[in-house]
Amino acid sequence: MLEIERKFAVKSTNFLANAKESYKITQGYLNTDKNRTVRVRTKGNKGFITVKGISSADGLSRFEWEKEIDIKDAEALLLLCEDFVIDKTRYLVPFGAVVFEVDVFDGANKGLIIAEVELQTTDQQFEKPDWLGDELTGDERFYNAYLSNVPFTSWND
Repeated sequence: MLEIERKFAVKSTNFLANAKESYKITQGYLNTDKNRTVRVRTKGNKGFITVKGISSADGLSRFEWEKEIDIKDAEALLLLCEDFVIDKTRYLVPFGAVVFEVDVFDGANKGLIIAEVELQTTDQQFEKPDWLGDELTGDERFYNAYLSNVPFTSWND
């Protein structure tokens, strides 16, 4: 399966007024090699394992395979993960013809807020809300696998 998504900084919390759903996510990485990452995630009371391939040159797309697993298995696998486990709250925010997934990070990445939008094609046009900031697509510093090894609170700038 091919995942096509764009990432953006979030410049205000105005998105909260239009959020239709939110849930806690805890995730860790069994492998953060940029050619193939293996992620374990709990989302609410569900568990998932995900394998992602290397991103395209523009950072817009990559292979993604995800399977739901038992929550107890996911919690056990999280104990085997590399470095920092990521904790965040995800908000689903419909805007125009798309839904933005806005992640408000906690723990070692506290202070970081990123919005992602999944698209059908790499050139799909969509309306951008005023709370959306600079585009981060393709900037590996904002990949969760990177943030699990070099958390936002450790950045100097």
